[in-house]
Amino acid sequence: MSITNPLAPSARCPLATLLAYCLWPALVISSSSILAFGFVSGHPAGLSETLRKAWFFNLSYLWLLLWLFLLERRRPWREAWQQSDRQLAADLSHTLLDKGSVQFTIILLSALPFFAHRGAGVVGSLPLWVQVVMGLVASEFGLYWAHRLSHEWPVLWRFHAVHHSVRRLWIVNTGRFHFIDSNLSVLASLPFLLLTGISMDAIIWMSAITAYLGLLTHCNVAMRGGWLDYLFNTPNLHRWHHSTNPAEGNSNYGQNLVLWDQLFGTWLRRPDAELGEIGIVERMPLRFREQLWVPFIWRRYQRESAGADPATVV
Repeated sequence: MSITNPLAPSARCPLATLLAYCLWPALVISSSSILAFGFVSGHPAGLSETLRKAWFFNLSYLWLLLWLFLLERRRPWREAWQQSDRQLAADLSHTLLDKGSVQFTIILLSALPFFAHRGAGVVGSLPLWVQVVMGLVASEFGLYWAHRLSHEWPVLWRFHAVHHSVRRLWIVNTGRFHFIDSNLSVLASLPFLLLTGISMDAIIWMSAITAYLGLLTHCNVAMRGGWLDYLFNTPNLHRWHHSTNPAEGNSNYGQNLVLWDQLFGTWLRRPDAELGEIGIVERMPLRFREQLWVPFIWRRYQRESAGADPATVV
């Protein structure tokens, strides 16, 4: 299969290059603006403040999702990734199991007295954007090490491999994570986040930013990061993280930011290089239920599936 980068020097034109650089910030800013309106608007009438913010978050997420859905078809980063990988049902099932519970948990926690009084101290009096930055930097430390260890520790890799087993990146497999893998990441980041003392509003914004950037990092859209690659985990960086080559894949562990990758030497940026195949060298069953169970029987499954029918594995 021929692998080409649509943004390689030979494929550039001035207008396409400009659009590639503008897409990422334009999508993040427009989605954030919808959520920001929800923070100051009194609509929809009759909803509590918490539910109103959740409403506008969902609206902003849908806005981003629709744009990326269209762009993946009009401006794909890799044409081959538009072909079916027989994982649509599994991807959606993982997303419902993992991501659906996260928003539900946030709404429940926001109703507890402990969270209702968050931000009452000195930190809570800081501008909201400062609190969001503080929360991102602090929580990213836990997320970085949880992610890195899931690549370096074989036991944790068994769960994380469910996410990495895909052979293409697109918006639908953004939420393709084993639920144990996701929960470990949350548990690793939560103590650092709570220690900051930021308000619940800042936590909501952090959750929204994480959701936006999660869609963007996995989308199959031709876009450039430019200087943003030095701050955020952009698609240009995250695609290298999915490489089957360990020298490339064991990099860019940040969820939203790349600060800790830069400090710990795992930041990788190759804007004009051609990415090879993505995925894992091990085998992964095709069906969702089997993917949930396979980390617990990893060695046996790898041994028994060595000569498996290609139609039964990812």
